[in-house]
Amino acid sequence: MSARSGSPSRPHKTSNGPVSDAGFVLDVRNLGRRPGTMREVRRTATEHERMGLDLIAIPADAEVELDLQLQAVSEGVLVTGTVSGPTVGECSRCLEPFEDRVEVRLTELFAYPDSTTEQTTEDDEVYRMEDDLIDLEPVILDAIGLELPLQPLCTPDCAGLCPECGVRMAIAGPDHGHEILDPRWAKLASFATEEPGTGDPAEGSTHQDRSAPGADDARVVSENQEEK
Repeated sequence: MSARSGSPSRPHKTSNGPVSDAGFVLDVRNLGRRPGTMREVRRTATEHERMGLDLIAIPADAEVELDLQLQAVSEGVLVTGTVSGPTVGECSRCLEPFEDRVEVRLTELFAYPDSTTEQTTEDDEVYRMEDDLIDLEPVILDAIGLELPLQPLCTPDCAGLCPECGVRMAIAGPDHGHEILDPRWAKLASFATEEPGTGDPAEGSTHQDRSAPGADDARVVSENQEEK
């Protein structure tokens, strides 16, 4: 599930009507609309869908901690505070699963239905309240999507995988390595593996006589003299 920037609020509802103060939905009726009125909210909510990116996210049914402050302002309710939860991911270097934790900070205005802000902005420009309810889910999704790394790492210094055999460098050991031969020298290496000669002196002398320098020239001179 990816973040959805600027999505309008979607209060959770049941067949009996809106749910108040449940999960990520906050009922702000008792806050009133007098600017400066404040209220703190601390709760644990559970999201039944995965929240985050492809390689790392808050898993489904994980507990998400909310530590928030609600403040009534002239145009709506300003929500500030932190949201945190456990994450599970796959390292982008070594591909191993790992666990971590993410914490995001929220600062978001939810406009009153009859406010100037609500009447003069597009639906995707500001979050809105509905029936005195604030749905934090789209805000949290956006914040988590921006906070989590696109290429998560199990450790900051993860060495990844060996490019030759694919083993994790973290468990390969300091002596792990592969001898890589330059293809330009591959033919010479094959010569080194061939069996040496027999070392027979007769064989060597015969070869030397055939290839001795000047042998052919002497034979040509002798033939010329005989012709004369």
